Amino acid sequence: MYNFEFVKPSTVAEAVAALASEDAQALGGGQTLIPTMKQRLASPAKLVSLTGIEEMKEIDSDGKVLTIGGGVTHAEVAAGGYGAISELAGNIGDPAVRNRGTIGGSLANNDPSADYPAAVLASNATIVTNNRTIAADDYFEGMFSTALMDGEIIISVQFPVPEAANYQKFEQPASRFALVGVFVAKYPDGVRVAVTGASEGGVFRWTAAEEALSASFSPDALDGLSLDAEGMIEDLHGSPAYRAHLVKVLTARAVAAA
Repeated sequence: MYNFEFVKPSTVAEAVAALASEDAQALGGGQTLIPTMKQRLASPAKLVSLTGIEEMKEIDSDGKVLTIGGGVTHAEVAAGGYGAISELAGNIGDPAVRNRGTIGGSLANNDPSADYPAAVLASNATIVTNNRTIAADDYFEGMFSTALMDGEIIISVQFPVPEAANYQKFEQPASRFALVGVFVAKYPDGVRVAVTGASEGGVFRWTAAEEALSASFSPDALDGLSLDAEGMIEDLHGSPAYRAHLVKVLTARAVAAA
């Protein structure tokens, strides 16, 4: 490690002011940033911890919308979300990761194999920052890239509660990241299907599956569909064709479970 300034504001306004400093970096649970700093892949001059901001640690639901504060940990989401969201959060990493990592930190980092992006995109959720609200379809811009501007903080995420939903993950056993993960959410106006872990471009919607499932919410509706392997991730864990195949398999499982 190296020398850096550390501040822990108690309000969003204080955090925004601290992040205005040159080379300042927001710190959520630190599950990604701290290892990155240890490897000298990142070297912010100031860390602004968001863990002391109580207004970012609340979970609330009016039955139609589930609002999760950006500073809520995975373990807290697992205990306080609705079914599919709770199950997703309860299978992130291990207990140490779940008790430190936050939903806001995960979404700000936008790892291509993270779980929350699939839930956010499939749910057509709204990202609420200190400056604005961002629709899920406008938020994700590619691998490790989002619509967030410098100094912008995720205050909360608003999830419209679906009629039915499920998340299926084929996990990489060592990291427990998604080799492929599929979140399916059914709403009165149609079905949304979001895929994580598979594409070089990060999380994406499988629109052909959405159209088929909106017409008939059944695993059989996916018969005859296939996903192009072009642009899928290739690594030692799986080929592009393997990942494309997993997307269809997991989508069918999610529909059946939902």
